[in-house]
Amino acid sequence: MLKLGVLISGRGSNLQSLIEACAQPGFPAEIAVVLSNRPDAVGLRRAAEVGLPHFVVDHKAFTSREAFERVLDARLRAHGVELVCNAGFMRILTEWFVRAWWNQSINIHPSLLPAFPGLHVHEQVLASGARVSGCTVHYVRTEMDAGPILGQAVVPVLPADTPDALAARVLKAEHRLYPNVVKLIAGGHVAIEGERITLTGPSDGDAQLFSPGL
Repeated sequence: MLKLGVLISGRGSNLQSLIEACAQPGFPAEIAVVLSNRPDAVGLRRAAEVGLPHFVVDHKAFTSREAFERVLDARLRAHGVELVCNAGFMRILTEWFVRAWWNQSINIHPSLLPAFPGLHVHEQVLASGARVSGCTVHYVRTEMDAGPILGQAVVPVLPADTPDALAARVLKAEHRLYPNVVKLIAGGHVAIEGERITLTGPSDGDAQLFSPGL
């Protein structure tokens, strides 16, 4: 069982998708700890409801980003974490942390990277006139929203879309894609050489919209 450490800052909806996936028989990973940089994060309640270890590491209590991250790192290692899952964690990680968890830290972003990195993604998509959008799970690198891509899912952009409507559609895809990518990693189906990823194992169903297929 691959031990996951989930980093959150807010409502924790992707955390919830991982909680539900890990509860399924045969899922090859388990959540070892949930950490939030915000004491008011709703996701902490989700963790508490199912009895997961959860802690607040408030970034405002530290004089530097690295000092904050060293406490995060200590918490993760104390719980035997093998894969860090950034799930709506709204902090830019320093090179120190990225190097400490090289190829052991993943993130989900609500666009088809490398298009539309950063914030206000859905507004950017609608302003561009793009006909499709989606989400991406990738390994974390020092550059924001960069790193080898593990999986993507596509959703349509509809003529009457608002940013909120598009965000809701993308979020549904995130909740399916993130656990699937974790399952592939935990099952030993991901090989990385340099910055290039090779996936093995089953990849069927929804192949047109989810890559790898669910």
